[in-house]
Amino acid sequence: MKTHILPIGTLMLGATLWLGVAPAALAEGDQNWQACIATTSAPSDRVSACSSVIDAKVETGRKLAAAYCNRGEGLTERLEFDRALADLDEAIRIDPAYACSYANRGRAYAGKGDADRAMTDYNEAIRLDPSFALAFNDRGNAWLVKGDMVHAMADLNTAIKLDPQLAIAYGNRGYLYYRTHDLAHAIADYSTQIKLAPDVLAYINRGNAYRDSEQFDRAAADKALQYDPVDVFSWNNRGQARMRLGDKQGAIADFRKALELSPGLDSARDSLRDLGVKS
Repeated sequence: MKTHILPIGTLMLGATLWLGVAPAALAEGDQNWQACIATTSAPSDRVSACSSVIDAKVETGRKLAAAYCNRGEGLTERLEFDRALADLDEAIRIDPAYACSYANRGRAYAGKGDADRAMTDYNEAIRLDPSFALAFNDRGNAWLVKGDMVHAMADLNTAIKLDPQLAIAYGNRGYLYYRTHDLAHAIADYSTQIKLAPDVLAYINRGNAYRDSEQFDRAAADKALQYDPVDVFSWNNRGQARMRLGDKQGAIADFRKALELSPGLDSARDSLRDLGVKS
């Protein structure tokens, strides 16, 4: 029986929200400022809050640079890369020694597919702050895009050494292990990522690694759908695992759900055909 397997999830760039000022300098009680810098703020909320800080024309120096830096991060998350770059350029103009701005500008360049300029900015962020774990994580991604697995692994290892709680670095290193066919280490890193900060992509990636190591029962049991019940890849991938386990009815149900969510998904349609079912 031929299987139709969707590719593993993509690399994950870490959002850089790093203020670099002493806590006493924070504007306590200022809701806009707190929402601008909070790691839990949604991208659009961050953009709005940081805009309010900027438009108030009260802040200067590093704090103003931080507002531009974090608004640039929010715009990058919204895939508005040109607007993000304008903000990050301004943050660097205000405070050329602020590592956050270079790291986030690197992410914006990476989003535009410019790995070389992204690499230059990550290098500067690391020069300014050699303990900046997230910048090492992001530079590792840039190395991987450039096809340099050795430097990518070195940077991701450094990111984890600097910050053993940086979940996204484990996810990205797991992806690198997967790319180099080291499935045992990939599964271990995805499992650590899930322990620290579970999300749907981590479960999808670990499920794919289980699948490719022929641990189909574990692939079928991974919990991606608990985190995103409308993720079409999760339904399709669980269907693939169930098909390999001989659970025909479970596989059919999953492939049909995938097609309900994405009627043009050829992988699910082809798998149903292999099972002798019309889609």
